[in-house]
Order: sequence, then structure tokens, then C-alpha cells
Amino acid sequence: MCRKIVSSFLLCFIAIASSAQFKLYEKGHDSYAAGKYDEAISLFSEYLTKVTRDKNMDVEVYYLRALSYYKKNEYQKAIGDFEETLLQNHKNRGNIHWFKAKCHEKLGQKADAVDGYTSALRELDSLPDSKTKLLLDRGRLHKNSGDLALAVEDFNQALSITPNQADVKKELNSIDQSKIASRATPTQQAATAKNDKPASTPAVVKKEEQKPTEKNNSATKPNETTLAKNDAAKNEAAKNEAAKTDKANSGAQPGIGQKVKNVAGKVGDKVSDTFRGDGKTDQKPTTSQPTNTPTSNTNTAANTPANAGDSGAPLTLAEQYKDEKRYALIIGNSSYSKSIGVLRNPVNDATDLAKELQASNFEVQLLTNATYGQMRAAMLKFKDKIDAGEKDKTVSLFYFAGHGLQYEDENYLVPVDAMIEYQDDISRYCFGVQKMVLANMERSNSRMNIVILDACRNNPFPAVTRSMGNQGLGEMKRARGSFIAYATAPGSVASDGTGRNGLYTQELLKAMRKPGLTIEQVFKNVRANVLKLSDDKQNTWDSSNITGEFYFKF
Repeated sequence: MCRKIVSSFLLCFIAIASSAQFKLYEKGHDSYAAGKYDEAISLFSEYLTKVTRDKNMDVEVYYLRALSYYKKNEYQKAIGDFEETLLQNHKNRGNIHWFKAKCHEKLGQKADAVDGYTSALRELDSLPDSKTKLLLDRGRLHKNSGDLALAVEDFNQALSITPNQADVKKELNSIDQSKIASRATPTQQAATAKNDKPASTPAVVKKEEQKPTEKNNSATKPNETTLAKNDAAKNEAAKNEAAKTDKANSGAQPGIGQKVKNVAGKVGDKVSDTFRGDGKTDQKPTTSQPTNTPTSNTNTAANTPANAGDSGAPLTLAEQYKDEKRYALIIGNSSYSKSIGVLRNPVNDATDLAKELQASNFEVQLLTNATYGQMRAAMLKFKDKIDAGEKDKTVSLFYFAGHGLQYEDENYLVPVDAMIEYQDDISRYCFGVQKMVLANMERSNSRMNIVILDACRNNPFPAVTRSMGNQGLGEMKRARGSFIAYATAPGSVASDGTGRNGLYTQELLKAMRKPGLTIEQVFKNVRANVLKLSDDKQNTWDSSNITGEFYFKF
């Protein structure tokens, strides 16, 4: 009876507290709508500290706070919150990339700004008006930084989408293109002369090739004056095919959504405080896959490629996978505070693994002793790479060595700047593997997602998490195409090594260097050697849902 009363009291308390946090969110929302950005930032920041808040609302709170920072010209802070919303998969991704690009441009960070505009173009590929304005913005950025050839390419592409756009014409006419030809490369000259799409936006190029506009359809029709007069049958077939093309393309260009309000009116409504305001800017293109994706009855990189060449001779593994693009994000954190616990091996482990992966044709991002902000920014760049990768020909790999722990059914990786005083701080100041890493990898174009976690050490926050009862990392759910490897079995821990590398990564490096081993064989090899060298005390673990093959070394 007493327990029932206590339980009822707790449920009532939680309900009241949640309602109070929701009101805090609403106040922040109203302050933002009224242009009181300092007040909005304060309220949203307070909301994020509340243990009883609805954490499903966090992504929207970060978005509104990012917009508030943007309105105050605090661009660096805005970038951090925009990155958070992207990694948490906010639905308004296209506009978030657009805002983020603007922030980088204001800060003079051209390369990051170009990346942001390119990512926005990929997300908003099905919206001609948004694409035109994005190309105008990116073209102006190129023009202002002196990259006139790239500017001309962007302006020409914008005009191919919206031929009568006055601002684009004005920008294009302001450039003396005769000076560009003398300085541009032959490729750039040809691209400018032919009004080609810029090489930096392959997804947009393919979209345009797949869906020509009504104006451009005439270019696909046969030129009847060049046909032989005695080839009437061939001419008739060509005209029939052109008619089919015209019919298929009529109305194919997506329309622009209705203009939306600047501020969401309810929880769950999107805040579309966009630069150009259309209602469906978060939609992904449905035809963004490469046009040369093999059909289902053909062997692809997602399965084992065909093993014979045109001559009939068997192809080597290197030849079979020659078109595969590999991307890796490697993080090693050692320099923690004394209260968390300094680690000997992670920086060495990450550095050595990065070198080995580069030797295996990976493009590698390496971070050592990374803060939360650095991990978040690197993850976003990694995400952009694999999102833009060719479907079925892209492989992604994430590796982390350092402190980690599980909390509320999520595994968290600990940045070197983590300041944990309460349990709820874990979800705010540590990096969630399922939510921030694995989910973004699985939503990408990668055919195989490899996650390797050498983070199963003793609990770094024993005073805070003593009541949680779990040590090490927990096993994670995975979607098709994922391979997840742990330094030790879920719920158990491994000690730091005494040599240059930890035992797990030491054996992983050895196994990866052996040519011709599949990924499953590599990690079986690692498990056998780690068990042997640890006297059966450390049992490595992996969880696989892959359908194809992968080789580190051919």
C-alpha cells in the first residue's frame, strides 16, 4: 500500500514538473517570436538543464536557440547549435545547412561556407527556387573571394534552373568573363563555355540530367534537318520517343510549397525562419541516387562484385572494389581531468589506426583529445561525406578510444572537457553513440557502417552514477549494413594497456594488415588473440547485420 502511494506521488510529481518545463519552452518560443533573443536564449538554456524535460523536444530547442544566436550575430554559438540539430536529425535540414553556411561566411570561413551551401543544395535538390537562390549565394561567395570561374559556373547553373532570375543575371553580367578564360584551367573553360553544372555539386548535376526543364527538353529532340530523307522510319521513331519524353517531363518539376510562418505556433511545428521561406525545404530528393546504380540482378559492391573481367580472367579483390570510397572518423581521447581519469593509450591507438586505415585507402579525419564541440563538428563533416557518397560504393568507419559509459539505454563517449555533476549531465555533455553516430551513418548512402569502440573502461563518474549499476557499454540495436565491434563484451570493462597501444587495438592493427581477410575474419582473429593474451579475461564482442563483404587489405 505504501509503495503504491509513493509511486502515485512520483508520477504526479513528474507530470507536474514536465508541464512546468513545457511552459518554460513556450515562454522561450514566445520570446523568440517577439524578437527578444537574449530572453529566448536564457529560457532555452534553462530548459535544457531540467531533468524532467521532454528530451524529444531538445532538437527543437537547439534549433530555436541557434536562430536566436544567429539573429544576434553570434555566429559561432549559432553554428554549434545548428550542428547539434543536424546530428539529431531535425527535419528542416536543408535550411539549417543554409543558415550554417551563412554563419561561416560571416566569420570568413570560406571552405566551411562552401560545404554548407553544397550540403543545402543536396537537401533541397527538389526545390528549384531554393536551388536557384542557394547557387546565387554560393556564387556570390566565390565572386567576393576572387574565384570568378566558380562564380560563373554557379550563376550559369542558377540561370539554367530559373532563366529570368534578375539578381543572377546582374551578378553574371558584372563579371568580365574574358579575363576568366585566360586564368582558368581548360576544364573550367570548357565548363563555362558549355554552361555545365559545377563539379562541386554532383548531386545537383545528376538531378538536372535526370529531370530537364521544359525549356531544355527541346535539346533532347532529334534535329530533323540532319536526318537522311530516306530514313523515314528512324525519324518517326525518334519523334515518338521525343513525344514520350515531353509527356513524362510535363509537370515533373516540383512546385514550391506555400510560404510558412516565421515561427512555429505549437510544439512540433517547424520554425521555418528561412532566408527564402518555402514550406518543404527539408524534403530530400527522391532521385538523388547516382544514375549508374546497378539493377538488383547485378552484383554490386553491396554484395560481392563480379569476379571475372571482360577477358574472362578472374578479377583481383583490388579490381573488384576499385570504385569503393572509404571514409573514417577516428577519435582518441587520453587527456581527461584527474577526476575522470587520464588514459595512457587512446591517442596512440587512434593515431596508429588512422595511419593503417590511410594505407587501406580510407580518407581519414583524426581527432585527439577532442572536446564535445570538436567531436560534434567532425561528426557533421563525416556525415556530409557519407551522405554525398555514391550509394552502394561508399563505406563508413567510426572509431573511438577513450572513456565511455551507458546511461538510459544509450552508450555515451566522453569528451575531454566533460563536466558531469549530475546524471542528467551525461546526455548533455557526452556524445551519444546510437543517436549521434550510428543513426547518422545508417541514414547515409554508405553500404556498410563500421563502428569500433575501445571505450569499455571503468566508469569515469562513479560518484554520480553509482546508483546506475551498469559498467562498460551496452549492446546496441543496428540496422541492415552495420558492423559494431567492442573491445570487450557488453556490460564488462577492460583495463588500459601498458604498452604503446591497448590490447584490443594492438591486435586489431595486426589483423587488419593481413590481406584477403573479410571483416568478420579480422575480428575473429582479434578475439582469439585478445583472449589468449589476457588469459581469457577480456572477451571482445561484435554485432553484425551486414549482407556484403568488406576487406581492409586486398
